[in-house]
Amino acid sequence: MELRQLSYFVAVAEELSFTRASQRLRVVQSAVSTAIRALEREVGAELFDRDSRRVALTAAGAAMLPEARTALAAARAAAQAAAGASGEVRGAVTMGTLLSTGRVNVPRLLGRFSRRHPHAAVRLQYSPSGSAGHVRAVLDGRMDLALASLAGKVPAGLTHEIVTEEDLSLLAAPDHPLASRSGVTLADLAEESFVDFPVGWGNRTLVDRAFAGAGLSRQVPLEVSDYGTARALICQGLGIGFLPSGAAGNMAGVVPVPLAEPLRWSVSLIHATARPLSPAAAALLREVHAELGAELS
Repeated sequence: MELRQLSYFVAVAEELSFTRASQRLRVVQSAVSTAIRALEREVGAELFDRDSRRVALTAAGAAMLPEARTALAAARAAAQAAAGASGEVRGAVTMGTLLSTGRVNVPRLLGRFSRRHPHAAVRLQYSPSGSAGHVRAVLDGRMDLALASLAGKVPAGLTHEIVTEEDLSLLAAPDHPLASRSGVTLADLAEESFVDFPVGWGNRTLVDRAFAGAGLSRQVPLEVSDYGTARALICQGLGIGFLPSGAAGNMAGVVPVPLAEPLRWSVSLIHATARPLSPAAAALLREVHAELGAELS
């Protein structure tokens, strides 16, 4: 069994598509198919159910996936440890980030990391399912580190530290009835239409839980995946919405409405407790701490 076969298997399992896996791996699709067939012969079981419309893991494939990820992570760690013996940080580290990261200036952070560790590489990723996707990716080894908004109880298996906190801003169009209010409660908002973000995003989870905790429901007819579009929809009077204060940006066309009990939004840096950080990931973690120190100084 070769590491190459395992990496191909993990790529297909995560993409659930031989085409997307080959694009991700930057190899021809026939090479991926050949490697998977050879791996299936070696383990004596089919790893995927495949037909013309879909690819899905079999029970054997699902059982093998976490072990394959562990084996690949161990191989990367071994290579990086050997390289680290020379004093140089080498290898790749995968980090998940968010649209809004508060005090963590990600471009500046990565620039400094690149200059200090020219032989290491950072793969920056966004999960379509937001912070919930980052948590899953960190726990199953697809991300080494991630910035995530953890609303409520911290999932088991995560080491986390809060790196930034701020209030969510409630925004409305200037001609919205709420725009002239000096303050509102969640109960005042129960009949409003909201512009919000997909389920799984940290700020969406925070707001949903606040309403549920107050025994209230709300209407979210418009879901978007970027702050600019959210502001534009709010500006047009299509709904009200909560955005992190630092991401609210230019307030032209929208009005902040004070909330009687502000919703506090936080971003944490997370990594898996049971999996030691590689030298490259540990170096990036140090750079995050340096970035926070620079922001505070």
